[in-house]
Amino acid sequence: MRNFRLHDGKHGVALTIRVTPRARKNSLAGILEDGTLRVRVAAPPVEGKANAALIEYLAEILGVRKSRIEVVAGTRGLDKIVSVVGMTSGQAEERIRARLQEQEQETA
Repeated sequence: MRNFRLHDGKHGVALTIRVTPRARKNSLAGILEDGTLRVRVAAPPVEGKANAALIEYLAEILGVRKSRIEVVAGTRGLDKIVSVVGMTSGQAEERIRARLQEQEQETA
């Protein structure tokens, strides 16, 4: 499985994410060459709906409240930096990899 880079910040972790809006369903789509996490969301990229869906989906995966997740860069683009307060990069990576494995088992 490809490595991806998470960065511990002063109060949490920062994730680099490439979002694909208007997907059939919310899902993790893998890890790109540069370590960026690919996430598909069902919401359209209109009026912040895709960002809201991304935050809600990440909260579910990471097991944190939505209020602890913020898109800190790229609010209008497909490439984003997302901050998760109160979580280390190790915790985030463990939960993301677990979800990727679950998805692989569902499709197998």
